Amino acid sequence: MRLLIKQRVFSWADSYDIYDEQGNVRYFVKAELIALGHQLHVYDCNRNEIGMIKQKLLTFMPAFEVEVGGRTVGRIRKQFTMFRPKYEIDFNGWRVEGDFFGWDYDVYSGNSQIIHISKEFFHWGDTYVIDIANPADELMGMMLVIAIDAANCSGRD
Repeated sequence: MRLLIKQRVFSWADSYDIYDEQGNVRYFVKAELIALGHQLHVYDCNRNEIGMIKQKLLTFMPAFEVEVGGRTVGRIRKQFTMFRPKYEIDFNGWRVEGDFFGWDYDVYSGNSQIIHISKEFFHWGDTYVIDIANPADELMGMMLVIAIDAANCSGRD
């Protein structure tokens, strides 16, 4: 299955629309700027809040907690590296590896690649394509991409 994540360009804070392969809106994400950080609310197509990505404050490298249904289900922290971006993830037993420029990522469960994330160029705003092997990983995979983008943006602030 495939999702397309498009960042809204003309908004005051990070906002994203997420589409399925047929072009239907599946989710949208709206940021709330809090003192010194990001808080990203994730909604389904019926405008029900289903998750949140919260930036942890006062950390050396950008770090985020992922919540689903009001319960923390994982954490994502950008690691300090010289060339290849790396992220420490502590949910689902997943790990993420990115290419040299940080535009493409693979998510692994054990030795199996379960999600491939790629950035599309020549679009207004950030645009990502997510290929997901198991539909059950859709929500967490999508939230992971949003958190990685937020970590990358926080690293440039």
